[in-house]
Amino acid sequence: MDEQHNIALIGGSNDERAVITEYEIDPVVCKLTCTYRGKMIEAEAPDFFEALCLIRRQLEREGLIPFCYGASLNVYPSAMARDMGAGLKAYRMKKGVHARMADLVEIFDTGPDVTPASVDAQEEFFPEWLAAPRV
Repeated sequence: MDEQHNIALIGGSNDERAVITEYEIDPVVCKLTCTYRGKMIEAEAPDFFEALCLIRRQLEREGLIPFCYGASLNVYPSAMARDMGAGLKAYRMKKGVHARMADLVEIFDTGPDVTPASVDAQEEFFPEWLAAPRV
């Protein structure tokens, strides 16, 4: 079953939104389409988080960032979340603190703690979090 997500776009006009639809083609290919401004972007990857990153890179060219956990600076999936859960869930991370099960979020969900970020900024945050001593 295909699932649709109606997500706000940061950097666009007020109330601008995109519809991201997920398709699981087979166990090793996850596909997303993103429709916005009368356009459509498609991406295929081994997991949905990676497919979302491919779409985000194209949206970034227009100054747009989806307002969802999958595009938040401090959210990143574990290897297990990517392998076992197709990258649909990721951890909210805080430097110096271990991630817990309570920190798992759906990548297409949103909340008041979303910090919209570029793919590059998000990819830079993750190793910094890994390297930080934790309590």
